Amino acid sequence: MDLGGWRRRLAVAKGEAPADLVLAGGRVASVFTGEWLEQEVALGEGMVAGLGEGYAGPRLDLEGGFLLPGFIDGHLHLESSLLTPPELARALVPCGTTAVVADPHEIVNVWGTAGLEYLLAASQGLPLDFFFMLPSCVPASPLETAGARVEAADLEPFRRHPRVLGLAEVMNFPGVLAGDAGLLAKLSLFPEGPVDGHAPGLSGKALQAYRLAGIASDHECTSAAEAREKLRAGFYLMAREGSLAKNLAALLPGVPPAAWRRVMVVTDDCHPLDLEAGHLNRRLARLVELGVDPLLAVTLVTLNPAEYFRLRDRGAIAPGCRADLVVVEDLRDFRVRLVLKDGRPVARDGVLISQLPEPAAPPPSRGFQVRGLTREALSPPVTGEVVKVIGLIPGQLLTDKLVLPTPAQDGRLAADPGRDLLKLAVIERHHGTGNLGLGLVRGFGLKAGALASSVAHDSHNLVVAGVTDDDMLLAADTVIRQGGGLAVAAGGRVLAELPLPIAGLLSPAPLPQVAARLRGLQAAYHDLGGTLPDPFMALSFLALPVIPALKLTDRGLVDVDRFQMVPLFGAE
Repeated sequence: MDLGGWRRRLAVAKGEAPADLVLAGGRVASVFTGEWLEQEVALGEGMVAGLGEGYAGPRLDLEGGFLLPGFIDGHLHLESSLLTPPELARALVPCGTTAVVADPHEIVNVWGTAGLEYLLAASQGLPLDFFFMLPSCVPASPLETAGARVEAADLEPFRRHPRVLGLAEVMNFPGVLAGDAGLLAKLSLFPEGPVDGHAPGLSGKALQAYRLAGIASDHECTSAAEAREKLRAGFYLMAREGSLAKNLAALLPGVPPAAWRRVMVVTDDCHPLDLEAGHLNRRLARLVELGVDPLLAVTLVTLNPAEYFRLRDRGAIAPGCRADLVVVEDLRDFRVRLVLKDGRPVARDGVLISQLPEPAAPPPSRGFQVRGLTREALSPPVTGEVVKVIGLIPGQLLTDKLVLPTPAQDGRLAADPGRDLLKLAVIERHHGTGNLGLGLVRGFGLKAGALASSVAHDSHNLVVAGVTDDDMLLAADTVIRQGGGLAVAAGGRVLAELPLPIAGLLSPAPLPQVAARLRGLQAAYHDLGGTLPDPFMALSFLALPVIPALKLTDRGLVDVDRFQMVPLFGAE
């Protein structure tokens, strides 16, 4: 304990020593009482020392602005931003976000614990606090091939790291319900929690058993009824409003008045183009638009996540809390004027003014180990009159399981753009197994060409969707050549690409450059007839075999409701 620092803070709080900075002329959010206070806030040694009048020290006039605690995103996959931690900090801090709780299972699925070590090193010393939950499901399920397998013994050395808070989303809920020994060993690492959940549609006695295992939150609710049932069972509700899954409007009617203190708003997966427009400040504006009181809305991204994750020194403006503070112009758009981190200004009017440290070097790349990607593998002989098709649901991670007449050409499986049916392939890229899962998807709207991506939750194998085999192969080869990334190809030409050389997931470039490349990819997709606003986000989740109903991995089609592989051809 720094006794000198504490004595100085106490002296500032008592008015016996000048504050490092006094914030005056603003309206101060009291998240404890739901009031707006017209008081001065004295800061000392990086903390809030006191609220009241008559504090001495340098003064900053807030000119009627609203002073809020720094925003906390309680569930974020930083890999979905396609940015490294420093570049993500550069993007988020000017939006008022001063802390995130990240689940690194994307990069850990690719690199194992070396991925976690990289993120811990790359996120150190930034004006955005990165906390981590240890990934519980690597691989996410036994129905896919990941780059690594991580057991409880592999996670244990990280358990006492000061920025590791608990166990990340437990996606394999069938394994929990069956008492899987490996999962129970991971749960035992954090017997007092926090342990995050991931249980879309889980209900009844199965939900009770899942909660009994010590899992205390869920971010996969999509209806008011599901939200209320999980709140009644004692879960914290992580109301998600991400780039693809936007659940706030559906969930809020399920929250009774007494339960608001157990609700937090999270982004889960936020794409670069979405981040250009803002982060949690945008979610606050959305909450107010939906009728939530502004100060209650603020609580959902400050005090509530701080208390759930036991971050007792943040989430409020009160003596003893870190001086992570945000000044906004209004309570409708939540335009951020100023951000302070540890009592020092770090962002002003949408621009980071704090110096970033040199980025940490990522581990050496292993390259892609892809085998078996041939025209013949993409066009197998037809063995049934009907075929299972993954049906996209707009704005959801959930998909439909469709059974449709088989599209064929010369006795082999073919795409049918007239019926909006594309071929979909997931190719194993970590171990050179030659695994290739093949299916069909409806909802992309492509009339020609193909998309390829090395971002394919959660094992991040190579995923390709397209109309012709040649364009699918070209798009896939482009991603392989650049060591990971995104690509659009058509007519034998690569129309757009975005390299992601760090694990096939992240770019070292800043947000404006990454966003510009992504806009080029989307423009190329739309020129080919595509209709989705964010095709690569949708593509990335088609390989996630823990969200119903039908998904595709390198091992084949997965009926998620039954948690088993199913054949491509035939109704059953």
